[in-house]
Amino acid sequence: MPKTGLEALLRPEDSILVLIDHQPYQFTNLNSHDPTMIVNNVIGLAKTAKVFNVPTILTTVLEERGGYIIKGLQDVFPEQKPIDRTFINTWEDPKVTDIVKKSGRKQLVLAALYTEICLAMPAIQALAEGYDVFIVTDASGGVSLEAHDMAVRRMVAAGAVPITWMAVLGEWQRDWAREETAAGVAGVVLEHGGASGVAFAWEMQLLATRAKAGG
Repeated sequence: MPKTGLEALLRPEDSILVLIDHQPYQFTNLNSHDPTMIVNNVIGLAKTAKVFNVPTILTTVLEERGGYIIKGLQDVFPEQKPIDRTFINTWEDPKVTDIVKKSGRKQLVLAALYTEICLAMPAIQALAEGYDVFIVTDASGGVSLEAHDMAVRRMVAAGAVPITWMAVLGEWQRDWAREETAAGVAGVVLEHGGASGVAFAWEMQLLATRAKAGG
């Protein structure tokens, strides 16, 4: 996979997103990030994928014991039943990998709880199968800051690309002249972009005020 140049950037038509185990059991021992932040970021990432029609797979492990996928994530894809697994490593479950293979897409975007287990294992395995693997570090988390950090280092050493969810959004959009997705992207930033969303809302307010004054 190229690490530099235009081809190194994400493209929506070549991307597929897999969101792994954002479940209550995992959130109870999430200590690398504020859980509220991970909830916000993974929902923002999912909504972004929907704006760009990027195929998205939701998957859980032992749903009966670990709990349903978080409501905000399920609400983005209300018609989709998450694939429930016994495999800790998502990439060993053909129910997931068959969908990815059939898509023909090679830019694999992953986010998971926990970073050191449920993100690292599929990322490392998929890299060996020729996928360009992008790990969304701020939509993933570990049992400690060290666990998250070591896992990211391990995946980067194996060839994965670390990225944050708003960087994914920026690379998929690429050009504000792409009007078919610009409004949807703006909506996601307003809802989930934190200070960026606040600043954008302020900009819209100032533009509206100026338009009224001009009228």
